[in-house]
Amino acid sequence: MSEGLRAQKKHETRKNISDVATGLFIRNGFEDVTIAEIATEARVAKMTVTNHFPRKEDLVFDIREDFAAWPATLIRDSAFHDTRELYFEALGAEHALIGFSGQGFVRMIKDSQVLTNALHEMHREREAALTHLLIGRHPEQELGPVLAAAHLAAVLRVLFQEVFDRTLADEPRKQIVDTLWPVAEQAFDQLEPVFGRF
Repeated sequence: MSEGLRAQKKHETRKNISDVATGLFIRNGFEDVTIAEIATEARVAKMTVTNHFPRKEDLVFDIREDFAAWPATLIRDSAFHDTRELYFEALGAEHALIGFSGQGFVRMIKDSQVLTNALHEMHREREAALTHLLIGRHPEQELGPVLAAAHLAAVLRVLFQEVFDRTLADEPRKQIVDTLWPVAEQAFDQLEPVFGRF
């Protein structure tokens, strides 16, 4: 088997396990589903599950690395303007990276302290990635990059939570987008004096 096919098969296996696990978690509750049950349902060995997902919560947050890296890895010139542009692109696309998912998925996270804590940790990882980027670009400054990253991360976190809360309230996705768009514009406008020079 070629490296390309091997990588594709690994990706497909990982996605299948995550999809199966998430379905079981939504149906039965995160805490009440075992790794053995996931392995049986996904038709893989238990070790295959743990090899792909070392922690149980990783089965839910299979986009964790992308979540933490966005938007830091996509910022080109102006961290503020690039992030603003990226956010509204993601909002229009109803992207998972800014909170869009199904109502059952949101309820599953809300009902589990482990998953809620993991989501908070993901937001902290995103802030850390932004901080690292800005410090690297402005090593001559002291707290400026740290504070700028904290401000931006806070805006992204609050907007993410708003999408989650409205999803849980069963608002249609288009309505969430239409409601959130002017709120997000105001949030970024308020952020620009603090963050715009980075």
